[in-house]
Amino acid sequence: MSETFSIQSYRGEYRVHFTGDIAQVLATEVAPADLVVMDRVVHDLYPALSDVLSERTVMLMDATEEAKSFDQVAPLIQTMIDRNMGKGSRLIAIGGGVVQDLVSFTASIFKRGSDWVFVPTTLLAQCDSCIGSKTSINFRETKNQLGSFHAARAIYIDTRFLKTLPAIELRAGLGEMFHYYLVSGDEDYRWAAERVANALDHDDILHAFIHRSLKIKKAMIERDEFDAGPRNVFNYGHTFGHALEVATQYAVPHGIAVAIGMELANRVSVRMGLLDEAVRRDVHGALRHIWTADDCPPVETDAYWGAIRQDKKNIGNQINAILSRGIGDMFKTPLPDDEKTTGFINDYLRGQRWLEV
Repeated sequence: MSETFSIQSYRGEYRVHFTGDIAQVLATEVAPADLVVMDRVVHDLYPALSDVLSERTVMLMDATEEAKSFDQVAPLIQTMIDRNMGKGSRLIAIGGGVVQDLVSFTASIFKRGSDWVFVPTTLLAQCDSCIGSKTSINFRETKNQLGSFHAARAIYIDTRFLKTLPAIELRAGLGEMFHYYLVSGDEDYRWAAERVANALDHDDILHAFIHRSLKIKKAMIERDEFDAGPRNVFNYGHTFGHALEVATQYAVPHGIAVAIGMELANRVSVRMGLLDEAVRRDVHGALRHIWTADDCPPVETDAYWGAIRQDKKNIGNQINAILSRGIGDMFKTPLPDDEKTTGFINDYLRGQRWLEV
């Protein structure tokens, strides 16, 4: 897969490149004035990258959820100031979503906007977050409360990084991609549902999943880059999923939380008379390939609702969520604020109902 495609952004056009030799890309792409920020795990797993970057400045970081905070932004900015980085210098991010968030957010505020380049090394980052311009960091106990829109100048995807990912991270990537296929419509959903069981065992299928996911997202980005309206539907599964991450102290990987969040959104949609139960069961049959019984610890429901009430889509005390009327028909709507709805969701969480058809 060697295709390069472009995305139109308010910052101008940027390109996504698929490559089979990321070391060669870095050897030619990274300039002496640039600063490389790399996930420490990636650094240890791929010593050839360090050999290529031996004469460049590399800052290693532990890519934990706690790293998405001002505590990590400050030392990065200090390093940039110490190196007298100006408009001709760039940040080069090598890692997954945490490295991306830290670097993109910092680039968006340093000298009112600096350039950055992204080498995504996780499936979640390669199939989703590498494009779309969104930057975000957490604030204390709340997730993704601070951010902006600041696209990378270039993205280089080498799927060989996926070979060293644990299975749970690969399944998380599938979970994130599935919300694009479901939002896109029946053709994309059917294509993915027929292949999901074999996606992690066949490189060609997984590569096709990544490619199609990015193309679906590209079309929406160019229509609504700033998430002002139509792009809201890509939050399908995310309101419920983000809260699950927070309530379990990030024990559940993001993409798996999103998959469970979609399942919950569908159950709420059925309960509200919006979605046919047969469609919910059909989607459940595809999503069940993404999670296992061991992926999610017990959920503390008070913490869960505390996180839901902090969701960015809320207006005042009104909780908004993306629900479904069917494949390709998702929409934003207020979540009923009543004890029956609260009890229904609490029962779903406590009983781990996503494990049931």
